[in-house]
Amino acid sequence: MAEQNQEERLNQAEFVKRAIVKLRKDPYKGIHSVYSGFNQAFREYFIDDDPVKWTTQLADEGVIETRRARGGIMLYLPGEAPAQSTSKDVLKKMGL
Repeated sequence: MAEQNQEERLNQAEFVKRAIVKLRKDPYKGIHSVYSGFNQAFREYFIDDDPVKWTTQLADEGVIETRRARGGIMLYLPGEAPAQSTSKDVLKKMGL
């Protein structure tokens, strides 16, 4: 990791938002927390800080959106996450 002075360092919210924009691959709008390398990069940039704690907190604050995914979560900028199906949607698709 390149050395940076305190003025150049990103805070956790800026880091997460930048990661989403820079690591996503077209046509996808989000990144996988594990498979993209995000969690490991977060831990290296913010020594001894937990990416799960921060992504959960940022999602609760509306700074990002998350969706469950196999092996981790998907991270999205606000308004870019796919809609979540409700149980009523599922039953309707099943014809019930």
